[in-house]
Amino acid sequence: MVATEPQGQPLVGTRPIRPDGVDKVTGRARYGSDINLPGMLYGRVKRSPHAHAVIKRIDTSRALALKGVQAVITAHDFQAAEDEVAELGETMSTARWLQDNVLASDKALYVGHAVAAVAATDPHIAEDALDLIDVEYEVLSPVLDVHEAMAEGAPLLHDGLRTVEMAGLFMPGPSQGDQPTNVASHIRFDRGDVEAGFADADAVIEREFRTGVAHQGYIEPHNGTAMWNADNTLTVWLSTQGHFGVRDQLAQVLHLPIGRIRVVPMEIGGGFGGKIPVYMEPMAAIMSRMTGKPVKMLMSRQEVFEGTGPTSATYIRCKVGAKRDGTITAAQAYLAFEAGAYPGSPVGAAAACMFSTYDIPNQLIDGYDVVVNKPKVQAYRAPGSPQGAFAMESILDEIAERLELDPLEFRLKNASSEGSRRTDGAQFPRIGAAEVMQAALDSPHYRSELSGEHTGRGVAVGFWFNGGGESSAYAAVNADGTVSLTTGSVDIGGQRAGLAMQFAQNMGIPYEDVRSYVADTDSIGYTRVTGGSRTTFASGWAVHEAAADLRQRLEERAASIWEVDRELVSYAGGVMSGPDGRQMTFKELAAQLPHTGGMLQGHADASPSTIGPAFACHIVDLKVDPDTYKVEVMRYTAIQDVGTAIHPSYVEGQIQGGAAQGIGMALNEEYRFDASGRMLNSSLLDYRMPTALDVPMLETILVEVPNPGHPYGVRGVGEVPIVPPLAAVANALTHATGTRITTLPASPERLLEWVADESV
Repeated sequence: MVATEPQGQPLVGTRPIRPDGVDKVTGRARYGSDINLPGMLYGRVKRSPHAHAVIKRIDTSRALALKGVQAVITAHDFQAAEDEVAELGETMSTARWLQDNVLASDKALYVGHAVAAVAATDPHIAEDALDLIDVEYEVLSPVLDVHEAMAEGAPLLHDGLRTVEMAGLFMPGPSQGDQPTNVASHIRFDRGDVEAGFADADAVIEREFRTGVAHQGYIEPHNGTAMWNADNTLTVWLSTQGHFGVRDQLAQVLHLPIGRIRVVPMEIGGGFGGKIPVYMEPMAAIMSRMTGKPVKMLMSRQEVFEGTGPTSATYIRCKVGAKRDGTITAAQAYLAFEAGAYPGSPVGAAAACMFSTYDIPNQLIDGYDVVVNKPKVQAYRAPGSPQGAFAMESILDEIAERLELDPLEFRLKNASSEGSRRTDGAQFPRIGAAEVMQAALDSPHYRSELSGEHTGRGVAVGFWFNGGGESSAYAAVNADGTVSLTTGSVDIGGQRAGLAMQFAQNMGIPYEDVRSYVADTDSIGYTRVTGGSRTTFASGWAVHEAAADLRQRLEERAASIWEVDRELVSYAGGVMSGPDGRQMTFKELAAQLPHTGGMLQGHADASPSTIGPAFACHIVDLKVDPDTYKVEVMRYTAIQDVGTAIHPSYVEGQIQGGAAQGIGMALNEEYRFDASGRMLNSSLLDYRMPTALDVPMLETILVEVPNPGHPYGVRGVGEVPIVPPLAAVANALTHATGTRITTLPASPERLLEWVADESV
């Protein structure tokens, strides 16, 4: 990679207007549901009412006979997929599991599992046709939590599933044994000697922790429109976090060459990791192929809850030991994460994250990926790390109290630093963990007094790896001196602005002269998903290199115009300089391009690995109503190492959004299931997400420890903000109620039950 010196007036760190703002506030922005094509059909999905059932027979004849119905499909309309790994960005699956989740083959494995689909000339006709599809089930007993699923003699979801031992994060090793099981995999991280470490400790605490199933809470439901063309090519329009990943998944499920699939990303109304896998798109494609017409499919809110992937419910047993002076000597954990109906929970990421904030010589973690009769889980913002931090940070608070240490000073004493080894063995580059903890100690919030009955203050620290991977960028110069900057990164949190700022900074031209666009899969090089906190970093590298490439081409053109050697020409600050004091501005040179050899374009394909890990510390003050046990969050401060804040407003927004989601997971958000596996709160009325009325103004403190592996010091910022809230809120509730909180969410009914138990 070519790092070049920043050009012109600094743009990085300023707050320009977002390029997509006008279209969004005026309603002109086009989302996936806005697609309308001539002759379009409307698709709907028949879903299982049972959490675990053999599909004995599906009769679609009555539905096909309904006037207006053009196609009805089941899993038998798909060619069997292979066991190859499917690209899901932040979680793992195989194409076979992915395809079976799209449409169930021999068994329905959760309430809401798709079993058939209809395409009709009108959405109401399609809805009516679903009732005419006859499905005969043999209902089986469901397993609804990890303990039940792991118990001897438990009903099996998959007869052929065997436990796979993981040699490293996402690295499968040989299968263990030949007995069918609900435990899909086991991963172990082992460093030092934990028994010796615990023997050396003056305080050892061990507890069990549980968290519930939580949804990402994006406002826009899933959607997809497919057109299978007469030349055997497929075009798909949808809202997604990664259209190249969608293309790859479609190729695997449909057995269609990648070159025949074009995926067009529309504007996206939130994702947070949940809009990476395909759901309805393969169904729409098959029905389009059958009918020769485009097929559009939209999910209802209930379908989003019941038929797409939330995060895991978890069970964690954690044990930590420390000396009297506050030195942590050992940490051990047992993790069992629900994967939902198919393997692929984020237990590996949780295991790699939960102790990595601290430099602990002796560590042992065992993580288990367990299938249960619930929707297949998907990524949700730092997947797995919030649950691991909840356990670790809760115990650290308890140890600090026992040893009479300040909880933040205790954490700072043990903070990881450059050269420390993470739990999974990777060595940290330059990181800002200690700087974040020190900033929290020095913050006005932490130094303030908290008084009043039934109040509590909690702190917690969190870590996320951040990501890299492939990104592409094209930068085409226009004759008027503007530049069309095209990337393949879906814009969820302001990426178009952040990338345009980095490009303009390198070129030394005004931000307003850069038009930032997101291209479809046929119009830009391969770009990985917008997820993993990779985009501003990795696509930032791509636009930086595209600018460097363009500058070189401009220097060559200027040398040609001036008829001088290329070595005598240089570009800096948006101005071309040559011998004898010759100069041309970027705009002047752009105007000459059409007449001196044609227009120019810079291009780059980047795959940076110099990732900057992220750390955050959150402080929360709250109050518990002694009559209703409703929790009021009174003050909240999020401190985070952001490397360099490219656009501080976007950075602050990402931090505030992650904190709000974490508060929701800590206090209210949870799937409620009955004994049969049916979700009881599959609406935004009953699934209780926090609104602006439920949280105060979330204060942010940006710590900037630049990542030396990026030209502007970028660290991803989008995921680590959701890691500390669960533990911070639980610690605050513990101080407010006098009861150690070990299960989340801490809803009013749970708090009442715990406090009542403690008082007996």
